[in-house]
Amino acid sequence: MRKRTQQAEDFPEQRTPSSRPAATPGRASTESARAASSRRRQRKVEEKRRAITEAALDQFSRFGLHGTSLDQIATLADVSKTNLLYYFSNKEDLYVKVLHEHLTWWLVPLEGFSDEQDPQQVVGDYIRRKLEASRDQPQASRLFCLEMIQGAPLLSPILVSELNDLVRRKATVIRNWVERGAMAPVDPYHFIFALWATTQHYADFAVQVEAVTGRTLQDADFFEETVQNVQRIVLHGALANTPVGPAMLDQAGAG
Repeated sequence: MRKRTQQAEDFPEQRTPSSRPAATPGRASTESARAASSRRRQRKVEEKRRAITEAALDQFSRFGLHGTSLDQIATLADVSKTNLLYYFSNKEDLYVKVLHEHLTWWLVPLEGFSDEQDPQQVVGDYIRRKLEASRDQPQASRLFCLEMIQGAPLLSPILVSELNDLVRRKATVIRNWVERGAMAPVDPYHFIFALWATTQHYADFAVQVEAVTGRTLQDADFFEETVQNVQRIVLHGALANTPVGPAMLDQAGAG
């Protein structure tokens, strides 16, 4: 017995394999099934959460925070109110999350502004993308508009932090475009406000647009006409080398 033990110690490569059981086809199949089941559960959770937020966006954009009930949202999302409250602690929590999610998505095009870019190209692209957002997600724009009209009681913390930081950074980019002569001397903040106003108008005042023109952005020809006209109005105004008063020059160069 002692001799066999000594041989094992002298020649470790001859030791017996680990006692850990090798994976068998049956065990691998079980683990694969568990992983697939976990993915299905996660997918169902995501689908249910998305159904709730989409229903909430629909109701909040039409009736506002105080005119909407959790029962209405749950019914539209085809979930129980108890199930809804499993994902969102209360109506205000759901409202803020829906607003924040769409505000983040809505501001993505503005993130694309950078010093080295040609403002004619980047601003033209921005206008198209914002009008696409007004066409494809008009409810999100209307909900944001409602919140602003009411004084942004729940969104103010995000406005004075995330939104403020983004706009300040992009105002610096626009100011740099002006300084290198790529843009007319416009105030960066007023320029951004004008971009927001002209593009979001087609979502927030869609009823008015349709009443006057008989058309909406869902009409492909009208959409292209809108893009081209807003681009022409904004770009020809902001990029044209037209004389301006000294006050505007001072504002454009101000930090």
